Amino acid sequence: MEDYVTMNGGDSPNSYTMNSKIQKEGSDKARWLLSTSIQENLELQNTSRVFSIADLGCSVGPNTFSCVETIVEAVKLKFRAQGRPESEIPEFHVFFNDHVTNDFNTLFKALPPGKNYMAAGVPGSFHSRLFPKASINVMHSSFAIQWFSKVPEEVTREDSPAWNKGRVTYALSSCQVVKAFASQLFKDMEAFFRARSVELATGGLMVVLMPCRPEGTHPSESGIHFLECLGNALMDMAKEGLVDEALVDSFNLPVFLPTPSEVKEVVSRNEHLDIVTLDEMHQPPPQLSTPEGVRLWAIHSRAGLEGFLSKHFGSSVIDELFERYCQKLEEFSKTPHFTRVFEFKNLLLLAKRNGVC
Repeated sequence: MEDYVTMNGGDSPNSYTMNSKIQKEGSDKARWLLSTSIQENLELQNTSRVFSIADLGCSVGPNTFSCVETIVEAVKLKFRAQGRPESEIPEFHVFFNDHVTNDFNTLFKALPPGKNYMAAGVPGSFHSRLFPKASINVMHSSFAIQWFSKVPEEVTREDSPAWNKGRVTYALSSCQVVKAFASQLFKDMEAFFRARSVELATGGLMVVLMPCRPEGTHPSESGIHFLECLGNALMDMAKEGLVDEALVDSFNLPVFLPTPSEVKEVVSRNEHLDIVTLDEMHQPPPQLSTPEGVRLWAIHSRAGLEGFLSKHFGSSVIDELFERYCQKLEEFSKTPHFTRVFEFKNLLLLAKRNGVC
């Protein structure tokens, strides 16, 4: 059973729709690279009258629509650059994928009225097959594959050397815990790219944008530490009897931030995919110097994590938890360790499906 991670649906003040600015900033920075990479590397000889695009981990918008529009326009420019007449530009079919618990109703209500493609929803985990063999021309995924399919069992067992007692991430944990988290991500990434290599048409492109940490840094020296502040808030609530401490000990966020070289190693093991581009982009860190900045980051985090937290602890603790999370973030921003985890990176990976059978 997967630990489904879906963003808050609807359009309330705590929804992902209203709180995905950080992801938008990352996608906007990558837009030129995304467009250029498609125009330079897409092979048109294997395209038919219908050009298929898939966005994996689409959530509820609006960022997915912007990415899809960039891809569609880049493909059109590629056709025109080769002197093809407008009549040869194919129709576009876009598949929006996310977990079955995703708010697809909100997603499709928000579809741009002037969109130049036909849309369909594909519910299911992208850690396994979603589409027929060789059926997709361009696949895209933004800020999604750093989430893995399940929490490693060993970090939740009291009898395990990797038991992650009292923490919700690997940020300040033992090397056994870090190894367990990393191993799960790499296993899931391998499954992700294996499935995509089957579904991509020969010459098709896979574009992934994801957060990472700089080369040569320890896993704790990354933005993951901001999420550990959530664990500190939970432990305080446990000490006050507001939540069960055993529930805190058994709760871990299924996320790991790799380095670019670690991602490259995973993809390179897939004989059907050739890495074309691996670009790092700076992402401004959260601005925690003001109460407003702290609150914005907390609301952003809530939009992504509330469903996961509610499933484990119940919805009644959420408001209190995120009020305390604000306090912990403010305290963390004043510590010496904060200055060592400020550097955020986003990684843009472009891979092409080769002709190996």
